[in-house]
Amino acid sequence: MTFDRTALVAHARDSIARGSKSFGAASKLFDPAIRERAWLLYAWCRACDDLADGQEMGHGMTAVADPAERLATIRARTAAALAGEPSGDPAFDGFGIVARECAIPPVFADALIEGFALDTAAWRPRTEADLYQYCYHVAGAVGLMMALVMGVSPDDDATLDRACDLGLAFQLANIARDIVEDAGVGRFYVPSAWLDEQGIPIDRIADPAFRDRLAILARRLADRAAAYESSARAGTPALSWRSAWAVLAAAGIYGDIGREVARRGARAWDERVGTSKAAKLGWVARAGFQAIGRGRFEAKRSASLWTRPKA
Repeated sequence: MTFDRTALVAHARDSIARGSKSFGAASKLFDPAIRERAWLLYAWCRACDDLADGQEMGHGMTAVADPAERLATIRARTAAALAGEPSGDPAFDGFGIVARECAIPPVFADALIEGFALDTAAWRPRTEADLYQYCYHVAGAVGLMMALVMGVSPDDDATLDRACDLGLAFQLANIARDIVEDAGVGRFYVPSAWLDEQGIPIDRIADPAFRDRLAILARRLADRAAAYESSARAGTPALSWRSAWAVLAAAGIYGDIGREVARRGARAWDERVGTSKAAKLGWVARAGFQAIGRGRFEAKRSASLWTRPKA
């Protein structure tokens, strides 16, 4: 089957422009070939997420009435795309192209889909390790695929670990930012052991009466995100300068979300935390200099960090 790659790339470019200004800004720093592949990967991730959560371009998440059917659709369309067959959705067809071009193993795609399966099953983390396992599925696996898009060898476990770390950092910041919004649709990602520690009933996690206690846990999430962000930076010496520039810009832009949640404390959920255009541009400039001196990042990965499962 022959696909119109140009049209699929155009669709993916529109997807990232509408779905994530932060990732869209960072993607412009890649060289053209990697940029197109990053768009194709993003569009598939966005399409899966929107289908699973009944939203459009990451907005308007609702509790869907048919989660199992939606999960089955994600699996079927992804399997078709990986087999080089038409999936009926340009985002999935585009993923098939980038998977073939970059030798993305199906196990990485399956890992992401397993994250949607956990949400479908109304899964909730009990421990901190449970939280990291979930973050691996929904974001760390994306980091692994993105590393392959940037030319990292599938045998380079050390760099892949750092790529996974960046995905974990992004997701931990997301969870901190969206605790109240997620609770509104029955999603709970803060470990129940943490909630018990603070005396927060899970069915009252969004109650303003518990905001001061919730802010303590949000800061903990932000601190964990910062640790994984720092670890991820040490993977950039293995990348080209332009790829390192893009990764470091994305790390800074998205890392600011966790930092702002922590700074706001109990007021973190009064309005959705974001990153301003000026702040994004600032990180683009700063990341360029960081990429030049990226060899100075700490090379040894902390043994205290959770490590992804190996295939």
